[in-house]
Amino acid sequence: MPAPMPCLSSLLKCSFGLAPGTLMVLPVKLVCACAKPVACNIDFVPFLNIMTFGMCQSMANPMVIAATAAAFGVLTPMPCIPMIITPWIAPHTKIKVRKIPTATMQSKCNCAYAGVVQIVMVQQIKVMQK
Repeated sequence: MPAPMPCLSSLLKCSFGLAPGTLMVLPVKLVCACAKPVACNIDFVPFLNIMTFGMCQSMANPMVIAATAAAFGVLTPMPCIPMIITPWIAPHTKIKVRKIPTATMQSKCNCAYAGVVQIVMVQQIKVMQK
């Protein structure tokens, strides 16, 4: 049964980000789907695997708190600096790359500033699964 899998250049969304982010997967595992490296649940490192989401509007972010206070309580988004603290949750249990579970479209990870990052669009067509 074909299953879309997150890989290099898949689009991400943060619940507090104002722009989509990009999933970067280094080709070190040497496993590809449609000529793009497949993402595993350990591919969650900020600025290596997960790029910025433009501006952050989370009131758990110290920069947003400070800017909002300076604006007399008017929510003031600040540049997103991802602080991802968990690997991809809900990885695929059957498809693994070098014994590491792969991420799925249902996988999510968490930012220290209360954001939830999820995959919204994959950049490969399908992977055949037995």
